Amino acid sequence: MTTGEGDAMGGCGSDHGGSLDWSSARDRARAAGGRAAVAVRAVPLARAAGAVLGADVRALTGVPAFDAAAMDGFAVAGAGPWELVGTSLAGAPAAGAGLAPGQAVEIATGARVPKGTEAVLPYERAERRQGRVAGPAEAGRHVRWTGEETAPGETVLTRGTVVGPAALGLAASLGHETLPVLAPRVAVLVTGAEVTTSGLSGEGFVRDAIGPMLPALVEWAGGRVDRLDHQGDDRAALAAAIAAADADLLVVCGSSSKGPADHLRAVLADLDAEVLVDGVACRPGHPQLLARRAGTVIAGLPGNPGAALVAALTLVVPLLCAMTGRPDPSRWPGPVPVDGEVAAHPRDTRLVAVRVQDGTAVPVGHDRPASLRGAALADAYAVVPPGWRGGGAELLRLP
Repeated sequence: MTTGEGDAMGGCGSDHGGSLDWSSARDRARAAGGRAAVAVRAVPLARAAGAVLGADVRALTGVPAFDAAAMDGFAVAGAGPWELVGTSLAGAPAAGAGLAPGQAVEIATGARVPKGTEAVLPYERAERRQGRVAGPAEAGRHVRWTGEETAPGETVLTRGTVVGPAALGLAASLGHETLPVLAPRVAVLVTGAEVTTSGLSGEGFVRDAIGPMLPALVEWAGGRVDRLDHQGDDRAALAAAIAAADADLLVVCGSSSKGPADHLRAVLADLDAEVLVDGVACRPGHPQLLARRAGTVIAGLPGNPGAALVAALTLVVPLLCAMTGRPDPSRWPGPVPVDGEVAAHPRDTRLVAVRVQDGTAVPVGHDRPASLRGAALADAYAVVPPGWRGGGAELLRLP
């Protein structure tokens, strides 16, 4: 994971060659995502949260699945007063063969009502005396009748719905163990001979910060990281990993600049990959790229963690959202006033970490390319285009 990006001390180099402007790069990522073919997969409910449904979901059973009491009280048949003939509790079969007119059973909320039940008389409206019960029971009241909420086979969730907690509970109540979702399969490859996955940085080694960060960001955008690997700076190993990638999106972290250990561009050329974005005119994070090969989109992120986060928000998030047709969660509604000393760059878009307080974006600092401290403190990045003279700025929401 090389850090020779030309922007290690607060920005990228002044000459980005064929780099795209920041907005155009995001547009190109969205377009690439819209063209990608993502298969619908059945995933367990526990892994479906936040994904987009790839097909309609129908009820496998009616709701309610049986006639059940909606209140604690007495299930009654016919006119009262009623003779008490038993008790019915939730989780147990209904008592007896059913109710004849003039009979009642004491019943708990959720319990199956006996055959012949016409209503449930709640406790608070009932008078119980010497084995009988009386009170104003209304026909059909306080009973959840089979299928009255949802009929078997009825469509309850439609393709394109983002699966939230209520949708998960609904699917479970209707008998589903899995849901058909569009959740792009993402593989992450963190490169760099100096990167370690445990312990403290020092003596030429740095702790990997990108590997722990990316899965949550990918999931926020609707994808799922199925594989996360680390490797050194060997060109042949990188080529083999890209050639063998079995994912909708492969994210390569590091190796995206032009230093002696940065092999990604050369490997993509050797593999005849189609390059869609080759550098973005932004600070931090300009040495990012997007390519496509054999049905897999490849995103190259800088090795500096702060720059990698900006690049992921620039390319990976809009790409994944477009793959599934979901709204981009990084979009913040409308421009927001910026209060603080923020200087625009003459050529590049700056991404400045800010907190939003009382409707105003306030820079938090600590947003150099190698640092995630500012992003961890911030609500968003303020998007400061070249020549910006203050006032309102677009915000890019942080997860």
